[in-house]
Amino acid sequence: MLRNSLARTAGVAVMCALALSACAGNGKKKARLVYEERPVELLYATGANRLDRGLWSQAVGYFQEVERQHPYSEWSRRAILMQAYAHYQSNDYAEAIGDAERFIQLYPGNPAAAYAHYIKAICYFEQIVDVGRDQAATGQALDALRTVVQRYPASEYAQDARLKIDMVNDQLAGKEMTVGRWYLRNGDTLAAVNRFKTVVDRYQTTTHTPEALYRLVEAYLTLGLVDEAKKNGAVLGYNYPGDPWYRDAYRLLTDRGLRPAVEPSGGGKRGLLRLPFRKDKGQTIRPPASVPETSADETSAGETK
Repeated sequence: MLRNSLARTAGVAVMCALALSACAGNGKKKARLVYEERPVELLYATGANRLDRGLWSQAVGYFQEVERQHPYSEWSRRAILMQAYAHYQSNDYAEAIGDAERFIQLYPGNPAAAYAHYIKAICYFEQIVDVGRDQAATGQALDALRTVVQRYPASEYAQDARLKIDMVNDQLAGKEMTVGRWYLRNGDTLAAVNRFKTVVDRYQTTTHTPEALYRLVEAYLTLGLVDEAKKNGAVLGYNYPGDPWYRDAYRLLTDRGLRPAVEPSGGGKRGLLRLPFRKDKGQTIRPPASVPETSADETSAGETK
């Protein structure tokens, strides 16, 4: 029995001892396991225990020992994903992505590769910054989230990825709007039009679309392209008759003698439907449950105090 073997092993060896070693150059101390051959079950279960307790760095150390002492085993394969999750939880995104990519390269056909793709996508997602800054991570997040949905459409990971794709698209549309408004304020109307058209064409399901259509009406009127202004105003009125942006567009067109066919309706306030962009680690799915039936008491029995 696993339970009895772990207990006997704990009685004859000092297990899972920790040592501190100074990192070269900066004097910063980092917890590191002293090498001592030990049962893989105990190593892995101790790492899982540390993970449950939020001791991310210690958890990584135990799972690394699983890989080092028992390579090519099923335990080693599981340990890679657990390292990715622990690195993610400690905001060490580069390491977590590296772990995930390593798993994908080593075990591309394994069912757990779905989780590796998922945690990689979440790491990119959580590095997205506000729309006023570079959106490189946003594009990486969108690509990685789409990979999860396309490869594993029926999985729980795809369900979470779809929600985050909506947030990412809203973020990217917001970036286009920010740049477009800047061009508009600085008199570069054609450049602004291209940004607003990108929102309408590529991110039409986001909350920024009504404003993008209004800005196109505004920009085309500035350029003297009346037919284009009327066309975008009609699209805005047909799809968003109650939106405040359509009321503004209707007024703008009417003032030019271009009365649209659709009357504005409703009296909602601008921005009420803006999609919130949330990064919540508590909602992130944990690695696939594959931990042996080992109690926390047995796991800690072989540790130094």
